[in-house]
Amino acid sequence: MKSPAELDTVPWRTLTHAYGPAEDVPDLIRALYQDDETAADEAIYELYGNIHHQGTVYPASAPAVPFLAHAVRHAPGKRADLLMLLATLADHDQVDLESPHWTGSAVAEICAELARILPALLPCLADAERDVRRATLRVVAAVADQLPSELHAPVVAELDALHTSDPVPAVRADAMVVLALLGREVEEPLESPLPEVRLAAALLAAERSGPPYADRLVEIFAEDGAEPDPGDDGFPWPGTPSPEAHLTDLLTRDPDAGLAVAADWIEAGDLHSRGSWLVREIVETWRDREPEVLALLLDALPHHEGTPTLTRTLSTIAAWAEHLPQPGAALRDALYDYARAGGDSSEPARLALVRTRDSRALDLVLDRPDAKALRAASRAFPTAGDLLIPVIRRELAAGATGNAATDLVEALAPFGATARQAEPELVDCLRTHRAPIAAARRLGLDTIATPETIALLVKSAQHPDASLRTAAAVAHHSLTGEPELALRTFEDVLSGPGPTHWHLNSLISLGRDAAPLLPAIEPLLTARYEWTRMAAAEAHHAITGTPDQAVPVLAELVSASPVGLSALQALAAMGVLPEELRPTLRAFAFSPLRLLSDTPLNEDGHPDEELRTLAWRLLRAR
Repeated sequence: MKSPAELDTVPWRTLTHAYGPAEDVPDLIRALYQDDETAADEAIYELYGNIHHQGTVYPASAPAVPFLAHAVRHAPGKRADLLMLLATLADHDQVDLESPHWTGSAVAEICAELARILPALLPCLADAERDVRRATLRVVAAVADQLPSELHAPVVAELDALHTSDPVPAVRADAMVVLALLGREVEEPLESPLPEVRLAAALLAAERSGPPYADRLVEIFAEDGAEPDPGDDGFPWPGTPSPEAHLTDLLTRDPDAGLAVAADWIEAGDLHSRGSWLVREIVETWRDREPEVLALLLDALPHHEGTPTLTRTLSTIAAWAEHLPQPGAALRDALYDYARAGGDSSEPARLALVRTRDSRALDLVLDRPDAKALRAASRAFPTAGDLLIPVIRRELAAGATGNAATDLVEALAPFGATARQAEPELVDCLRTHRAPIAAARRLGLDTIATPETIALLVKSAQHPDASLRTAAAVAHHSLTGEPELALRTFEDVLSGPGPTHWHLNSLISLGRDAAPLLPAIEPLLTARYEWTRMAAAEAHHAITGTPDQAVPVLAELVSASPVGLSALQALAAMGVLPEELRPTLRAFAFSPLRLLSDTPLNEDGHPDEELRTLAWRLLRAR
């Protein structure tokens, strides 16, 4: 350890942290010794942001370790916080040790320094405060794989004493976990009278066995895991954000066990929304679990009354409701009641009800229309254009802007030619630059050419925004059949800066009329950026009508990724399945795990469902 008197012996100015030279570190460490709790709190906060920043450590981090260790033993307070800072600085994965970059890395130097001074911190295992003892155990855990051989036996002896005699069950459980990290054979007390110890033993057993978990382990998780420790010092272990997150992650790996445990937690009151959180993780990780998950979330709703969690749970139901083949009456009735109740929870409840395709949802949307609900309703009720289109038009005419205007324009898509009656509102959106790109695209698809519309599209094709220019030029071509404006526009944007693939996607509808652009497109088939190659291949096929050059590019890109899904969509549109893709498509079709995650702003279905559907379609077509 090093005292504050030695701070000036370190060349902090030549060392760096997250924000540059580390010359502020000495003053932050000195602040820990002041009899001022606020100053100490601020210093620790700053240290968490500079010598450790969002999981990254720096050249200045290891030199700070002996000074922080001294502060743990000699500063007037904040021992647990400082110990957790040390554990966080040393956090690493076991596989990191096998990396050729480990030796000499900042985290390796931190671990070496912390292992060297660990004997000076071991007295904290006997501290009167439980949070200090628990934080010290996290420090030992962080360097368990780096301990010098001469330290192994004395550390194990101290941990054995804690495990057998500490008055706090959570400390006993923690000691058992660290002993396991040190390779100490600990008899797993699954029948211990202490729930914290039982749970820790079950976690260790589950980590060793992997899924599916033994029935006794699942029973312990259900009985003891809803609130792993009644204390408020939920310190995480290295590599995990919290003890609760670690248990949730473990249970998510075994969906049958996870759903059984979540059902018990929810029935017991869904304390801290643990059961709801677990089923959300399961449905986002595993396919075809929506019926079980939504049934459990329905059971959880009464426990969330009067809390912000109610809105979140209803939002989760809204995200997955359309994946139910036959939404049950109990779910639909509950959603209907919440949707009519008013308050913050009514909006997600109404959206969820729409996605269950319950006819009562249509009346609720018409009574209190908003853009997101109207867009969802147009997808759920595509034959209700006579009711929805007038409302969409009214909302657009009222001056909707931003995402709301975009949602309203997109809400017209399922109605096809029937949506032509909204042309005046679309023209006004384009003229006033309210969702102008979406409006231009819709005008090109579902309207009749008028002099006013054509003139506005020509004007919009001169706009500084390249995306608006291309959308307007494509719409102009669609309505007039004249390619000149579109060709000039695309020649300009394809030769300029910016995301080329966006513009390539736009020109696909030009078809063979875009043939003069081939000299600019063909070199992009070998572009460095994969999105550009994908869009160039799709455009090349649309222009030439031949798959010879496009298919090899697309086949190479197919993967469980956003660009891979787009490549698969393009192949499906062509009706082409390269033989070498069959194993990949079988994996997409039969995987029990979700291979693609969703995004919060996605309103057009889950990408993983589309990946699976396209894989099935192509496999069945041959």
